[in-house]
Amino acid sequence: MTGKTNNKRVTLMKLNTLLVTCTLTLTAALTAACGGKPTPVNTAVIADTTKPNIIMIVIDDLGWSDVGYNQTTDYFETPNIDALAQQGLVFDQAYAGAANCAPSRAVLMSGQYGPRHGVYTVSPSDRGHAKTRKLIPIKNKRGLTTDIITIGESLKTAGYTTGTFGKWHLGADPDKQGFDVNVAGSHQGMTFHYFSPYQLPNIEDGPKGEYLTERLTTEVIDWVKSSKDQPFFAYVPYYTVHTPYQAVVDKVNKYHEKGIKSKREATYAAMVEHMDDNVGRIFDMLDSEGLAENTVVIFTSDNGGYRMSSFPTPLRGGKGSYYDGGLRVPLIVRWPEKVKPGLDHTPVINADFYPTLVNLTKSKQPNQVLDGVDLTAHLLGQQDIAERDLFWHFPIYLQAHHAKTDQGQDPLFRTRPGSAIRSGDWKLIQYFENDEYELYNLANDLAEQNNLAVQQPQKVAQLKAKLQAWQQQIGADIPTKLNTEYDAKVNQQLIREQLLKAKPH
Repeated sequence: MTGKTNNKRVTLMKLNTLLVTCTLTLTAALTAACGGKPTPVNTAVIADTTKPNIIMIVIDDLGWSDVGYNQTTDYFETPNIDALAQQGLVFDQAYAGAANCAPSRAVLMSGQYGPRHGVYTVSPSDRGHAKTRKLIPIKNKRGLTTDIITIGESLKTAGYTTGTFGKWHLGADPDKQGFDVNVAGSHQGMTFHYFSPYQLPNIEDGPKGEYLTERLTTEVIDWVKSSKDQPFFAYVPYYTVHTPYQAVVDKVNKYHEKGIKSKREATYAAMVEHMDDNVGRIFDMLDSEGLAENTVVIFTSDNGGYRMSSFPTPLRGGKGSYYDGGLRVPLIVRWPEKVKPGLDHTPVINADFYPTLVNLTKSKQPNQVLDGVDLTAHLLGQQDIAERDLFWHFPIYLQAHHAKTDQGQDPLFRTRPGSAIRSGDWKLIQYFENDEYELYNLANDLAEQNNLAVQQPQKVAQLKAKLQAWQQQIGADIPTKLNTEYDAKVNQQLIREQLLKAKPH
């Protein structure tokens, strides 16, 4: 196996376990000093005392409807993921912790909402034209600080060997944050070449023309085979289907023949299929090695699809948007004989993975606040999840790519600074610039086209109070300082110009 690999895994595992234990103790003191409390997991009964293996597959920029079992078109072919959906529990109202790459992954790895770790975007927070930003945005952190205990670090307290294969994008190399093996993970948020040479840190280039998704899958398979004598956690954050759009020519031509005229869209569909092929390779390996029964497989995406290439209809918006097109993601959990297959309508968020895995693996509870809930009892069919609210916070600017396809509040930004709450079937979006609100009933308006804020002032007031209470409780930084460069006339003029460009001719 190539990549940054630890040849003294057992020895270092013991050392890391000791270090994590010390870190947990220190974190407990710091947490108490800051007024926070560790979040307890529930006491779901797991009949089998054998610790399950965990494989978590996170696809980059895969839209909610860009998988065969859940799509609104017949373009995409994902037979392996579709089979997984038949074998596992499908959550059709699963959410990312943020609408773009790094902040969503930060929520997943830390179990904490954005205001706790401060990762809101992948670059500076003052995006877009300076004259169109009314507020000075909150500064962004580029990655998780090392004082935050990651899922990998927690699972190591239960004797798990851990490996990550693909995109990290959270600051320090993952081998410093709980992973024994790191293949291709670093600060870098994307590859510029899906065909070797990759020009990525922590992975050796393969033969010319080798495809990155294939290579990462081979690395996963080889590592699992070598690690199967002890419980393992394989984190598989593929770089695909993030840009650049590069795929095998035969697959691209196949989608042209299916009626996709756009080269970009045909290539994207080909990348989705190629990803599915490799997910299938992982499933085949689990079967051949006799590991499938005792392995929990989690399949999901880090955020909504990129609207310039995916097909998110009926959802509004896409990656970077705080409408459901940017936040809602596919999610399947398979654990044979433990998790009953089916369709689940419970709203969940990727912050829930952390406390769930802590319980499933019998890991030591980290002495840090976890904002997600433990889904174990729900997965095992022992009890439903109590109704709760989900939150998102985005105190920065993210400029638009294309006024028409982005479907943003205005054509200049995919989103302006704000927060959002989902409470039952209702969703409220707050914009900080003018304290404006949008209110949607997702049960009746999945596409978020009918803003009910004016018609439902009492519901707005109710959800606003909940949202503000959460902001205060979590210590969310809210931008209030005015940007002296802002020019209302320029802002409106640019909006008008973009709206004219977006009109069909």
